[in-house]
Amino acid sequence: MEALLRYRGREVRAGDVAFLRELIAASPGTSRRALSFKVCEAWGWAQPNGTLCDAVCRGLMLRLHREGHVELPPARWRSQQPRRHAVVDHVDVPARPLAVPLAELAPLDIRQVRRTPEESLVKSMVQQHHYLGYTHPVGEHLKYLVSAAGQPIACFCWSSAARHLGPRDRYIGWSKEQRRAHIRFVAYQSRFLILPWVKVPHLASHLLGAISRRLSDDWQRVYRHPIYFTETFVDPDRFRGTCYRAANWTVLGITTGRGKDDQTHAANRSLKQLFGYPLVGDFRKRLLGGY
Repeated sequence: MEALLRYRGREVRAGDVAFLRELIAASPGTSRRALSFKVCEAWGWAQPNGTLCDAVCRGLMLRLHREGHVELPPARWRSQQPRRHAVVDHVDVPARPLAVPLAELAPLDIRQVRRTPEESLVKSMVQQHHYLGYTHPVGEHLKYLVSAAGQPIACFCWSSAARHLGPRDRYIGWSKEQRRAHIRFVAYQSRFLILPWVKVPHLASHLLGAISRRLSDDWQRVYRHPIYFTETFVDPDRFRGTCYRAANWTVLGITTGRGKDDQTHAANRSLKQLFGYPLVGDFRKRLLGGY
């Protein structure tokens, strides 16, 4: 039976649409959110840590609704306020100049702060001092705060990897089916910030190494699965990627400049260098399904 559409790696067929129609008809007065939970439970659509993929499911149901395959109940409530995650509270970080050799830097405190009060500090630092600002990640994600002598000096954000990246996919050598099955084992470093008044040579590559060594274990604790490979983009018009090269990351190639919502197959944004770093020696075997 031919798929009607594909959404987030899931093929939706006529039988799935028939199930949704029957579920909606049998649940009068049920909200869209409640329906999404019912669908996730019926389809076993959950993250490895057991959390139902209800937000993704609502996106799928909305697309089917807009294309005329199903008729969803009316939306019950629309907020005029920005989404909670889109609001970044301003947190002041004193600009205390720090310029010392790495060997003389006070012991570094690296903390994973996702779902902690310090997450707001990381979001504010990125919003104020990173040239891209802060964008709330989609899917699984972690945030790290780095301090020295109680003073914040840097932060990192990691999130779920993009589903399609030609240079990465060719480097790993996986098929479409293998990629769909194992993309959750790849993490994307979306932001890396050292505060502008911190001038410590080699700090960037040192932090990349330190966090790479703990990233998989931290991901396992939060999301119940490890990470085998990590990647990031570098804008060659702004940066040379020196710290990544020094930390033994590999240049995988250049992006096509097309975003995830591309409809024209033409470049609509600047080209980026894609860097990658394996977290385990046999990353290919694991990502290809050898484990």
